[in-house]
Amino acid sequence: MRNRLKKIIVLALVIFAGGFCHAEASQEPLVIGVPLPLSGNLKEFGIIMKNSFEMAAESVNKTGGINGRPLEIVFADDGGEASTEHVFSKLVPSSKSVMLVGGYQSDRTYRMAKMAEKKDVPFLICTASADKISQKGWKNIYRLNPPISEYTKGLEDFWIKNFKPKSMAIIYENSMFGTDGALRMIEFCQDQVIEIRAHFDYDKTKISPTYFRSLVAPLTEEPPDVIYMVSYLEDAVGLVKAIRGLNISSLLCGGAGGFTLEEFVRRAGDSANNMLTAALWSWHAAYPGAKEYYTQYTGRHTRSPDYHGAEAYSALFVASDALKRAKTFSPKHIREALNHTFMKTPFGPVKFYSYDDFERQNSVNTLVLQIINGKFETIWPPDMASARFVSPHTP
Repeated sequence: MRNRLKKIIVLALVIFAGGFCHAEASQEPLVIGVPLPLSGNLKEFGIIMKNSFEMAAESVNKTGGINGRPLEIVFADDGGEASTEHVFSKLVPSSKSVMLVGGYQSDRTYRMAKMAEKKDVPFLICTASADKISQKGWKNIYRLNPPISEYTKGLEDFWIKNFKPKSMAIIYENSMFGTDGALRMIEFCQDQVIEIRAHFDYDKTKISPTYFRSLVAPLTEEPPDVIYMVSYLEDAVGLVKAIRGLNISSLLCGGAGGFTLEEFVRRAGDSANNMLTAALWSWHAAYPGAKEYYTQYTGRHTRSPDYHGAEAYSALFVASDALKRAKTFSPKHIREALNHTFMKTPFGPVKFYSYDDFERQNSVNTLVLQIINGKFETIWPPDMASARFVSPHTP
């Protein structure tokens, strides 16, 4: 009887200890790796996204984390001189990330996606936009933001219904982002019988006031109705200042990217007045939580967020939702959960599906912003507009 009692006590202690260990294990953070440009000439975007990721992680953890486990995000700087291999090794396996979320610059994110696919790591991309990123058939690659070829849908709709240009010049940086964006606009001009007065790329490693002035000088001879540009922040500022410095009276229009940042308006000054830009998001959009995110961000930080921040903020909620539903944290079960995602976010509705040549791709309506009196206003579509289009004055 005593021996039997001892066995029962020992068994009870083992069960208790096992349960205690399990409870302890369940408190270990669940890690998501986030590659972002936190140095170099793209850090302005990376900082907005990092701030937004941190806000989202705080919210997730306040509401119970991932089924009781705290969510931890580990950042790796993929800007500046950092190699893709170094960034990937910092996030996988060093930080024990169960998945990756983030990715800004298309060329670097493409290389990161290729490595994630090879190593079987789910990667939810939220900003890098080159078309081919979600056209390779990679089972681990999901994208929250639309591909660059869809960025101008709202802008195209606006032009067709309100301000159809008869001529256009297209200027773009020689990257995946710039090239894909320019090709889409060339197709639009051809479809709408809009004369393309000029289209040329520029070397992003050579940007300077002199370089941009010589680049756009030929447009003074016969200015087009619209000059459409696909650029990041530094070159966006330089291009606009060069064009206005030569008194070219064309309507200026950006293809998102650097043209949507508050920093762009501050640095471009009067040169940016009345220019348009395609955009993927505005706090005027009637998405659940969009205004709340904007208000919280501006309350914490000195500048306003743009669509890059909204993408990052929403992507972490999408990843967290998938992890909560995943049977285990294996790549297979995380993918299964992502495949069944359908949720509303501050960035808009999110569902990953296949269409045309794209796979595991989300799609959202795009907007048109105009800089009016030094402030971004949404002018298209009409149901989201905060202001009416202001036709720019010609000299």
